[in-house]
Amino acid sequence: MFIFQSDNKKHTEQTVDKKALLFGLMSVFLCGIGFSIITPVVPFLVQPYVSNPGDQAIVVTLLTSVYAVCVFFAAPGIGALSDRYGRRPLLLVCLLGSAIGYLVFGIGGALWVLFAGRIIEGITGGSISTIFAYFSDITPRDQRTKYFGWVSAVAGVGSAIGPALGGLLAQFGYSAPMYFGAVITLLNVVFGFLYMPESLDKNNRLKKIALVRLNPFTQLLNILSINNLTRLLVSGFLLWIPNGSLQAVFSQFTLDTFGWEPVLIGLMFSIMGVQDIISQGLIMPKLLTRLSDAQIAILGMASEILGYSLIAASVLFSFAPLLVAGMFIFGFGDSIFGPAFNGMVSKSVDSSEQGRIQGGSQSIQSLARIIGPIVGGQIYVSLGHAAPAFMGMILIAAAIPVLYKGTRRS
Repeated sequence: MFIFQSDNKKHTEQTVDKKALLFGLMSVFLCGIGFSIITPVVPFLVQPYVSNPGDQAIVVTLLTSVYAVCVFFAAPGIGALSDRYGRRPLLLVCLLGSAIGYLVFGIGGALWVLFAGRIIEGITGGSISTIFAYFSDITPRDQRTKYFGWVSAVAGVGSAIGPALGGLLAQFGYSAPMYFGAVITLLNVVFGFLYMPESLDKNNRLKKIALVRLNPFTQLLNILSINNLTRLLVSGFLLWIPNGSLQAVFSQFTLDTFGWEPVLIGLMFSIMGVQDIISQGLIMPKLLTRLSDAQIAILGMASEILGYSLIAASVLFSFAPLLVAGMFIFGFGDSIFGPAFNGMVSKSVDSSEQGRIQGGSQSIQSLARIIGPIVGGQIYVSLGHAAPAFMGMILIAAAIPVLYKGTRRS
């Protein structure tokens, strides 16, 4: 997907295929809307099936964990299959599975149906890792962090629109955002089927897939054995645990702590998307000219710690503006950490291994998002509403020196 031009000094200029770039960004945008549109209403969909408020928080976090469990087991296989057969067919299958999952979740009728919807969506939940592998295929190696920043910004636009739209659609019933998410995702499937170019050249595909590559635990061990990558992934793991907890418990948190309704919860979630837009459009380009990927990632982690501290303070002082400020600061940190982290991961392997490495990274993230919601839900109920935020402060503070030492060694 590149155009190569070389002079006598072996200088190489690479031009990104605009059609591929357009589809990739459009897919990210629609995925951002589809995924985030459901977030304000999950506690309200669970509420009819759970009588105890404490149990409700546990069920909400378990719905997040079961999704992550499925992604954990499925992502390595999806990544390996995309390395063998190309990104296009796998991405279309993943998006179709997400649409079916949203539809089942919206239909509901029993608690097990809600879990079934999340399981279906999770089994085909490799779309994110496949999209990152797709962008790794179509972008120059030395510019990937910039393009991953574009991905984050476009996802931020979708994520900013999604929750607010979900909160508004909830006025027509709590299942309405789920149905809308299914429609949006199906439109993405149709768009991809008609216009998506394949990004992985046949010469760069795996000739065959060893069954061992489909085992997520073996895949994790293999990825962690890659030089200079172990500490990077461990630091990401420590960050993703509390982030997964926050994402899972946040709707329940705002409902229990401040009595917010879906519209206000949706607007609060939209802060994260707006922060992505601001950070990627105005701040990230300047940071890339002054700081390395690792320095940007550490700055993002420090910002997340400050954000968590303000979220915890909002509970202790029963003051919602602290929560809003904390979410803005947390959102800034998260928006700059993601592109820098993905850039470092992508640069660690060659083109034929991008699906594998992104799938493995997604599996580690999913493992953290299995543990995070479960632990976060338990301490939320047993230790108080501020406990997940305190967990975030502690774990990310531990992750910073791990990342720093890993990049110094590299």
